[in-house]
Amino acid sequence: MTQPASPDLCIATVRTLAIDAVQQANSGHPGAPMGLAPVGWALYSRLLRHAPGDPSWPNRDRFVLSAGHASALQYALLHLAGYDLTLDDLKAFRQWGSRTPGHPERGHVPGVEVTTGPLGQGLGNAVGLALAEAMLAAEFNRPGHDVVDHRTWVIASDGDLMEGISHESCSLAGFLGLGKLVVIFDDNAISLDGPTDMSTGDDVSKRFDAYGWRVLEIADANDQGEIDRVLDEAEAGDGRPTLVRYRSAIGYGAPHVQGTSKAHGAPLGADEARLAKQAYGWPEDAQFLVPDEVAAWAPVLRERGAEMVSAWDAAMASYAAAFPDEAAELRRRIAGDLPEGWDADLPRFDEGESPATRVASTAALNAIAARVPELVGGAADLASSTGTVIKDGGDIGPGSFAGRNIHFGVREFGMAAAVNGMVAHGGFRAYGSTFMTFSDYMKNAIRMAALQRLPSILVFTHDSVAVGEDGPTHQPVEQLAALRSIPGLVTLRPADARETAQAWRIAVARADGPTALVLTRQGVPVLPVDDPPVDRGAYVLAPGDDCILIATGSEVSLALEARDLLAADGVSARVVSMPSWELFAAQPDAYRDEVLPPAVMARVSVEAASTFGWARWTGTWGRAVGIDRFGESAPGGTVMERLGMTAGAVADAARESIAVAPA
Repeated sequence: MTQPASPDLCIATVRTLAIDAVQQANSGHPGAPMGLAPVGWALYSRLLRHAPGDPSWPNRDRFVLSAGHASALQYALLHLAGYDLTLDDLKAFRQWGSRTPGHPERGHVPGVEVTTGPLGQGLGNAVGLALAEAMLAAEFNRPGHDVVDHRTWVIASDGDLMEGISHESCSLAGFLGLGKLVVIFDDNAISLDGPTDMSTGDDVSKRFDAYGWRVLEIADANDQGEIDRVLDEAEAGDGRPTLVRYRSAIGYGAPHVQGTSKAHGAPLGADEARLAKQAYGWPEDAQFLVPDEVAAWAPVLRERGAEMVSAWDAAMASYAAAFPDEAAELRRRIAGDLPEGWDADLPRFDEGESPATRVASTAALNAIAARVPELVGGAADLASSTGTVIKDGGDIGPGSFAGRNIHFGVREFGMAAAVNGMVAHGGFRAYGSTFMTFSDYMKNAIRMAALQRLPSILVFTHDSVAVGEDGPTHQPVEQLAALRSIPGLVTLRPADARETAQAWRIAVARADGPTALVLTRQGVPVLPVDDPPVDRGAYVLAPGDDCILIATGSEVSLALEARDLLAADGVSARVVSMPSWELFAAQPDAYRDEVLPPAVMARVSVEAASTFGWARWTGTWGRAVGIDRFGESAPGGTVMERLGMTAGAVADAARESIAVAPA
């Protein structure tokens, strides 16, 4: 039986696999993997508690390559550690349909916890992963039964730490005391354009010390003894998150590009690749070579992982014997199943009431939260305004993780990334909230949730210029169009309290992507539909044959007023409430034609937001009543009226459309 190789041979294998993958693709980032190979191998071969044969084992350590451009490093490590990733997969690096895309993508290959690439987001996700572990441990562990006990390991680059989200996320992690979070900072002093001292001079150690982190250092990136000693210290922990400064050389071993930006984002080239292999003592012309002694590590690590899983299964059995209800609940949470009857207590609202949809949202959230203990979340310092506090849910705070309300602070981007991390971890259905206009700060994290099909929930209130006196800085206009442009995101703008309750039902039940709830500050009347079919995206609220008024949110009531004005002129107007473009677009053709009959070509969209995109539903002869400019500081009703959001304007637009549309 072949004996597993020494670390030096394994590290050289990682380096050369990364070189070969990038070289064959003629695209990629070889330099970081070449410098990071020693610490990467130490993690995968010794430090990580993981099971290559069972990559979804719930108590595994989570590893996040925040420096996602170094993906060739992770792919090489996954292959050598015995994950389901073949050499052929490595050879297909960055190709169409490959399991080894240019940046690690969740769901493409086992062992990738979150999709990374946009720098800094992996750090934000990691904070969510570590927070989820801490909260589950606080909820389920019992004396002598630590069934939730794992770490989150991160490799981050200079670029990750330059991004503003790194401040938001790492400040929050230090404040909370996420002691099982370890970030290895690849301190190679090189970015794509050249040395990092062209653009930054931060004292990273002092910065993280100020955040409340412990800071360790590996001065020699190729000293395996020092790596092991420092990582052992990091693993031991002291109650604070840990930053390990790893002083590496980008492109290590490539004589003409080592330590320069030329090693960052382009293949080495055939000649430089041969020289690098020569420096490693490697056969210069060998391609994708994995020596037998290195390959022998895969069964060793798979067996070690299987033993960890077996030990945890035994621990869970002991836990279940002592705490059967808790064990059953933990298993349900891990499986992602909702409790039976979880939506049985959704609030009912009566006609004659006129609550703001943000107020109705609070009622729906708390009704669901009472039956769905995994529903947790918070706001970017706006929970009292967004109405996202879980009553009697308890607060998350420094070293205190037994609550359900998370105070993210004024950190919208970091909040969204952390919510994604919590959802990716499993065991939680998490939400974050802020004002609609500040969804701009969160855009890339929302996009990443959609890309990964993570069912994160985003709650956006103060959804239009009706916000009023705070003025155009706080009055969203273009944000709805931006959210609707994200593939895989379901945006819901309910018209009233009843639609809002159904919107929450949809958001909590979704398993294949994020949901945005867009809610009013001002009161809106309850509409005369007991159980509106919000899950179908749109429905007929009032019949009519001459034209169709299609509205969302608070403007549905405006459309109903316009219908009455038109009726006085003998015009029969249909009113359609369309809380979700995405859900309506997913309906069968027959249903869409039932709601929006093709023969009725006179149509008007009504929404206090940018009209961009509405032609999809109004067609060639339609009109759009909306707002294609920024707002003003004045009472909300005044702003709406001055900007043309009136029943009279809607009726006039309908008459125009009728005049030009084919009969």
